[in-house]
Amino acid sequence: MTTPTRPAAAWHRPAPRTLLVHCGWLAPPLGSLALTALATGGRIPASGWITLAAVAASFTVITVIGLIRWSRTHYQVTADSFALRSGVLNRRLRTVPLHRIRSVDLTATPLHRLLGLTVVRAGATTSGDGRGEIALDALTVPDAHRLRTALLARADVRALADDPVLARIDRRWLRYAPLTFWVVGGVGIAFGTVYRVFDGMGIELWRVGFIQDAFTEFGNSALWLTVPCALFAVIVLGSIGALALYVENWWGFSAVWTDARTLTVRRGLLTTRAVTVERARLHGVLLREPLLLRAAGGATAMVVAGGLGDREEARKRSALLPPAPRDEALRVTAGALRATRHPFESVPLTAHPRVALRRRMMRGLLFFVLPVTATLLVLGALLTTVLLHCAWIFALVATPVVWLLARDAYRSLGHALNGPHLLVRAGTFSRDTLALERDAIAAWTFSSSPFARRAGLVTLTAAVAAGEHGYRVRDFAADEAPAFAATAAPGILDEFLQKR
Repeated sequence: MTTPTRPAAAWHRPAPRTLLVHCGWLAPPLGSLALTALATGGRIPASGWITLAAVAASFTVITVIGLIRWSRTHYQVTADSFALRSGVLNRRLRTVPLHRIRSVDLTATPLHRLLGLTVVRAGATTSGDGRGEIALDALTVPDAHRLRTALLARADVRALADDPVLARIDRRWLRYAPLTFWVVGGVGIAFGTVYRVFDGMGIELWRVGFIQDAFTEFGNSALWLTVPCALFAVIVLGSIGALALYVENWWGFSAVWTDARTLTVRRGLLTTRAVTVERARLHGVLLREPLLLRAAGGATAMVVAGGLGDREEARKRSALLPPAPRDEALRVTAGALRATRHPFESVPLTAHPRVALRRRMMRGLLFFVLPVTATLLVLGALLTTVLLHCAWIFALVATPVVWLLARDAYRSLGHALNGPHLLVRAGTFSRDTLALERDAIAAWTFSSSPFARRAGLVTLTAAVAAGEHGYRVRDFAADEAPAFAATAAPGILDEFLQKR
């Protein structure tokens, strides 16, 4: 009796639209040629025709090469591995065992998104140099998601929890550097520092001649041009500064379990840092998603651990991961907790009462829209009627923005109990998701303002001898809060509940 053979897995090709991605380089020369024709009234000089001929020849050569490369590129998913076969003259076959796959990253440039394509990268985290990674450019978005699901479904999740290397720096993460506070705030801090230095030397910058001339010229120019240019300059300078700060802080980053009881995070270029956290003192992790970073699919991660100093020192030393893809942050937090499943995605979070949405909307209107509108109205009555129009335009635009932000903040609210962990999520400008060991909770604090009591809400604060020393569960239903706190940390409230 013969044993039936398993049919060979099929080889697949990238999407044919991949060829169009390589045409992106045509935009600058063709755009320059179009501007030349527009400026000359349609008359293209001889140099322009030479440029057009060179572009056409280059396009033909690159298209032919791309077509051959596409026809010789295939990928395959078997029961044991993920393979990529490529090359024209030198054929290459690269494979990654499925049990070694730790993450699957989907990346799409604006041109990829326009064509409905994405780049798939899969590999093991221990390959910090990227040589253990397979990059497949490019698949359609549905095919990429199906491939990602298949790879992660067959990966060895136990190996994920047992892998000593949680993460190493990846230069692709640099794209997240400008999506932080330092893009704008860093420029302000730098300007303030320079001003204080000169002020300490007795030099008043605002009285320097060329600075006064610059402000005068700025005010006399068309503001609809100069203001956007100034904002663009601030963003460019801030992005350069944020990139430099990212490199300085995270150069050589690695998060490694040096042994079964010790997690070590190393980072830094000029100033190197190495923070060691004992497993016994690691009481949870925090996934942080600032608004811009979240929009780009990124996140950062921090540990909740004791022995890192006071609250300010703990904030500096608790960093677990730089701004990176959210999937990577989920994988690293799971590894830090020695969990085989992502604690933030294994159970659904319980939503908070709808009245919490109204509270966030009212706070936005009372503390942002109303003060700014009132200030513009007063200045408009005293100075110019232009500011009166600015007041109603601001109110008209800001009100729906506040509503959208309040709705996002409410949708972010949630809590749950997941085995040994308490899960809490809140925030919109920075959406934070906490996984805290329930055994580490030492006390509960119930607090509420008069307006919160009227709305039937209360804020729970879990006191922990680690991290921020207190983590809040905001706008919890007051009638459900005691029972939830007693379940999350048994023994703390039992005496009070019995008396009641």
